[in-house]
Amino acid sequence: MSNQKMKKLTPIQQQYQALAHQHEPARPLLRNFTRAFLVGGTISLIGQVIQTIFVRYFGFSQQMAGNPTVAILILIAAILTGFGVFDKIAQWAGAGTAIPVTGFANSIVSAALEHKSEGYVLGVGGNMFKLAGSVIVFGVVAAFFIGLIRTIIAMGG
Repeated sequence: MSNQKMKKLTPIQQQYQALAHQHEPARPLLRNFTRAFLVGGTISLIGQVIQTIFVRYFGFSQQMAGNPTVAILILIAAILTGFGVFDKIAQWAGAGTAIPVTGFANSIVSAALEHKSEGYVLGVGGNMFKLAGSVIVFGVVAAFFIGLIRTIIAMGG
């Protein structure tokens, strides 16, 4: 806890924080980093293999192969989440599964599964897109500003 936050606590709360900190187990950082690297790298490798298949066997260009590759990674993550496999991988790997495409697919499907008892429209649809809505809005706003900056640079150059 930061010193600023500690100053706002009462003396008893500060003693409790100190006691809790003493009994907190050490985090195995090297193990966590290694697992995250291995799983994140494996997901990226799978994506690269899929993209190479599109380029080599289906005649796509590198640039054109990107969208179907992302779609397949999303599909794989969604299916694995539906069967409960992705969550077990994520629990073991930690941040390694948070690669934007697969992590986002997992969070959307998890929200849908969690609220399916409330019905398909209000439960699945409503809660699934509650999460997706903020990501989509942020993406659209970020794309707008990047496009604006690019246009300004192109006009100046």
